[in-house]
Amino acid sequence: MVFSSLVFLCIFLPVVLILHTVVRNRKIQNGLLLAASLLFYAYGEPFYVFLMLASAMFNYLLALLIKKHRRKLWLVLAVAVNVGVLAVFKYAGFLVSNVNALTGLGLPVPAIALPIGISFFTFQALSYVIDVWRGQVSSQKNYAKVLLYISFFPQLIAGPIVRYTDIAQEIDTRTADPEQIASGLRRFAVGLGKKVLIANTMGAAADAVFGAGASEINALAAWIGAIAYLMQIYYDFSGYSDMAIGLGRMFGFHFRENFDHPYLASSIQDFWRRWHISLSSWFRDYVYIPLGGNRKGKGRTIVNRIVVFFLTGLWHGASWTFVVWGLFHGALLLLEEAVPLLRRLPKALGHAYTLLAVTLGFVVFRADTLSEAVAYLGRMFGGSDFSASAMVLPVRLLTPFFLAMLAAAVLCSGILSRHTDRLTDGNDSPVLSVKREARQTVSYALALLLAVWCVIRLAGSSYNPFIYFRF
Repeated sequence: MVFSSLVFLCIFLPVVLILHTVVRNRKIQNGLLLAASLLFYAYGEPFYVFLMLASAMFNYLLALLIKKHRRKLWLVLAVAVNVGVLAVFKYAGFLVSNVNALTGLGLPVPAIALPIGISFFTFQALSYVIDVWRGQVSSQKNYAKVLLYISFFPQLIAGPIVRYTDIAQEIDTRTADPEQIASGLRRFAVGLGKKVLIANTMGAAADAVFGAGASEINALAAWIGAIAYLMQIYYDFSGYSDMAIGLGRMFGFHFRENFDHPYLASSIQDFWRRWHISLSSWFRDYVYIPLGGNRKGKGRTIVNRIVVFFLTGLWHGASWTFVVWGLFHGALLLLEEAVPLLRRLPKALGHAYTLLAVTLGFVVFRADTLSEAVAYLGRMFGGSDFSASAMVLPVRLLTPFFLAMLAAAVLCSGILSRHTDRLTDGNDSPVLSVKREARQTVSYALALLLAVWCVIRLAGSSYNPFIYFRF
């Protein structure tokens, strides 16, 4: 495992940030960040850090060859090797198991430990080579800079997926003044609060319900578990994205936003414009459009979308539950295209339809097997046992703190979050009639209190899973 949260917050991050701020030489700053990033990864993955080093070197060399010789062979080799490495480490066991099930063979199933964050750093490396081929960015002659881009610790293990074009210039010419560092710390604190207070609370409830098994729960418990997981996965991942964006800002890097209030979406199409933006845009630019997008007729468009959502689901893990989740979303997108009325529903009705579909999809995503997912969905709509024994689990879960965090999750996923965003913008707020300086002071004070609360919670609990570490 990577650094424990408290070691990262209380030792690693302060030391790296202070040294980066004190040192003014750009080469030394980059060397410091590179060393810190490799240490960060090697602490939990002492062997697989060499895999990441080799991946960076391979893609660095391929980009140079593409720039020099402009042969498509190098691009094909880059795609084949990157996808091949991902397939071996992430999907080998899944593929062999399915071959055995289909053919009756007894091939030994490889048990290869999954390198943390391999999907993220592989996609980043691949996008770099493809962008060099497309002429959208020049190949980097300095291997250390390519390695820094791929291994940079704020977004290394759980995204967002950063493209080289986004930070190429900032590797050499970034600035990180006190105001920007403070802004980054504030954004980091918000993400930490999302993760520690909301996601962890929701996650404990979801684990309790899904772990009990569908036969042991009634409809109320099933809906509590489904809603808890709906909130956990959003606040876990958006919280990490906020922390990564904030960390990047502290060191002078600007990452793109990864979420845009996805639970306010009024259609599945709208949801995917707002959810995991770095991944959906990656598949759009590097898979969907190269396959032909929507330029080669309706039939080809349908096939292209099915392929993209199959891969989107598979990207999340080597399980048919992830694949079905991706295809479920792809099917809903195709349905919305075929029935435009679904995209023109009254706002409240469209919002309800989208949230219901997303919630049901995440039940499949969370389940260990498809049969468990089907059984769980059945309990959500047919678990009518409300006897005293059946109500033990729901009553145990509905604690005052859980209800408070659930209320905060609902509010912060929508309207409230849009209003609080204005605390940190550059204009006078139409909601809070105070000046920018006062709003900044309030926001920094609240962020400090939030960070202290989170550290106290972390110190008193051993439950702190990051869902997207395994992707």
